[in-house]
Amino acid sequence: MEKTLQTSSMHSVLMERCLSRQVLDLIADKWTALIFALLEKQPTRFNELQRAIEGISHKMLTQTLRNLEQRGIVERKIMPTVPPAVEYSLSPLGTTLIPLMAALRQWAEEHMDEVERAEQAYEERASLRL
Repeated sequence: MEKTLQTSSMHSVLMERCLSRQVLDLIADKWTALIFALLEKQPTRFNELQRAIEGISHKMLTQTLRNLEQRGIVERKIMPTVPPAVEYSLSPLGTTLIPLMAALRQWAEEHMDEVERAEQAYEERASLRL
């Protein structure tokens, strides 16, 4: 008899077409985690985000912010200046993710050496198999 995993709700990230999987993809994205590192402190302008996050392209920042805004996690505010400036902040829904995102960043920083050692050990074992 085959055992199946039961979920407690109608939503499951294990289901290919479930919208919860799209949400998981968005919040598990590295760019989202880095954007959160800034927005959890204060509202931030687009150019400030781009300068602070090394390696993110204009296109990727735009796309990630748009997806976060579309899902209600980030709010976009147009400032009445000349030229108009755009400021991003976490929405009330987005603030519920702060502890999770902070924990992920902290884990990555605290376990970086262990991950690097594991990667080196893997490469050594792989080279012995050749």
